[in-house]
Amino acid sequence: MTAPLPAPASALSPSTGAAGPVVEVRNLRKTYPGPKGSTARKVAVEDVSLSVAPGEIFGILGPNGAGKTTTVECLAGLREADGGSVRVLGVDPQTRPERVRDVLGVQLQESALNEKITVDEAMSLYASFYDAPADVEELLVMLDLVEHRRVAYAKLSGGQKQRLSIALALVGDPRVAILDELTTGLDPQARRNTWDLVERVRDRGVTILLVTHFMDEAERLCDRLVVIDAGRVVAQGSPAELIDALDDTRTVRLRVPAADRDLTWHTLAGLVDVESIDEVGREIEVSGTRRVLPAVVLALAEHDVVPDDVRTVPRSLEDVFVAVTGRTYDPADGASAAVGPAEGADR
Repeated sequence: MTAPLPAPASALSPSTGAAGPVVEVRNLRKTYPGPKGSTARKVAVEDVSLSVAPGEIFGILGPNGAGKTTTVECLAGLREADGGSVRVLGVDPQTRPERVRDVLGVQLQESALNEKITVDEAMSLYASFYDAPADVEELLVMLDLVEHRRVAYAKLSGGQKQRLSIALALVGDPRVAILDELTTGLDPQARRNTWDLVERVRDRGVTILLVTHFMDEAERLCDRLVVIDAGRVVAQGSPAELIDALDDTRTVRLRVPAADRDLTWHTLAGLVDVESIDEVGREIEVSGTRRVLPAVVLALAEHDVVPDDVRTVPRSLEDVFVAVTGRTYDPADGASAAVGPAEGADR
C-alpha cells in the first residue's frame, strides 16, 4: 500500500526570494581543460539561460554530451562556472554553497554508494548532514524501501537503487530537487513507477529539475522544459507549446494488401499534398501538408485500393528534438547521432 507523502517541514523565509523564480540561470558558461599539451579548452556549456517557477517539474532535455549535467552541477555548487549567473531561491550557489545545500536535494547520474552500506545506514548518514532532516521512516515507506532497509547497496535492484537515490535527495527536506537521468537502465515498468513517484514528490510541494534524454519521460512529466544542444538552449516552453510550434507537416501510416502496394506507392507519389514516402516495416509512411490524410484516402478510393489500416502519426517531443538539434533519436536508449556537422559538448 502506498503511504501518504510527508509534508515539508520548513517554510521559505522572505529572504529566499521565493516570490520570484525558484531557479534562475543567466548566460551560464563552463569549460574544461582540453587535451594534454593543448591550451584550448573544451566548452561544456556555452550559453544556457532558464527560469523555474515554484512547484514545477522543469525538464532539461538534450542528447548525451549536450551540457545538461554540467548545468545542474553548477546549480548545485559542485562546479565553478566560468561565466553567467546562477540563483537557487535567491542564493548564489557559486559563492554560498552551504546555504543552497539546506534547500536543494540532488540525485546525480553518476552517484553511487559503498557496496556494503545498507539502506538504513545510508539514510541515517545523509540525515545527519542536516539540522532538520525529513522523517526517514516516512521516506522509506513512501519509496517502498522498508522491506529492504537492511539490504546492502550492492544487492539492491536497479529500481531499488534509484528509489534510494531519490530518498537520499529528499532526506534534507529540500524545496528544490535535481533528478539527473533518473530512469536510465530501468525496465519499462520500473520507469513508469519512477515517473509516478516524481509526480508525487512534486505534489508534495517540491520543485523538480528533471535532467533527461528520454523524450517520452519529458513529455509525460514536465510542465516546461529547455532543450540543450552543444551547450546552448535551442528550444524552450511546455511540451505542448513546442510540439504546436512545429511546421505544418503531417504524417500518415497505412498498410495495404501486397497486390496493391505498387499501385499505392505510384498513386501517392503523384499527389500535390505528399512530400515524402517511406517504407516502415510492412507499412507505408506518407508525410505532407495538413491535407495529406484526406488526400491519401481519396486517391486510394479512386483506384479501388482499400487499406487494411490507416492512421495518423501524432507529433511528439521526438519531432521537436529532431527539428531543433538536427539529430536522429533512438527511443530504445535515448542515444542520438548528429545528422549534420553539430558536435555535442563535453557533458
